[in-house]
Amino acid sequence: MWTNTRSGWGWISILLHWVSALAVVGLFVLGWWMTGLGYYSDWYNLAPWWHRSIGVLLLLATLGRLAWRLLQPAPASRGHRLERLAAHAGHVLLYVLMLLVLISGYLISTAEGKGIDVFGWFQAPPLLTGLPDQASLAGMIHWYAALALIILSAGHALAAIKHHLVDRNDVLVRMLFPRYTRRR
Repeated sequence: MWTNTRSGWGWISILLHWVSALAVVGLFVLGWWMTGLGYYSDWYNLAPWWHRSIGVLLLLATLGRLAWRLLQPAPASRGHRLERLAAHAGHVLLYVLMLLVLISGYLISTAEGKGIDVFGWFQAPPLLTGLPDQASLAGMIHWYAALALIILSAGHALAAIKHHLVDRNDVLVRMLFPRYTRRR
């Protein structure tokens, strides 16, 4: 039940998927909200600290998720050939955008050579600093990649709902219950 099979996702993949989805949406909302905070707001320093901390944890989880995905079989795809190709391309693009958002966020936060304090548990060290306009360029990439990620994630969710309600197949249910296969 913990690992994937060709017929369904295991608990580890399911948990990583939903935790990532919640974190991506939460970080987007938090990031958007915190950019409008005034200097004298109680959240002015606290919101970015939360945003950075969750972002570093999501980066680590995403790297772990990619490793897990490479080591585990994927359940058989559903739909017509074009749908399967679109789903594969969409998943690859979701991972690319997630990594782009997370790495650019890391580069913004470490541009001045300081590490990122992650909830007081550990410091993420500044591995790459001092690039010309690092924070500005990374900030622009971070915003547009995050916007693209949210839009693509919404499309991903709508596709899963379409599979469930219109096509009446088990694509959505397989991501809710481990190794689920519809009985015929």
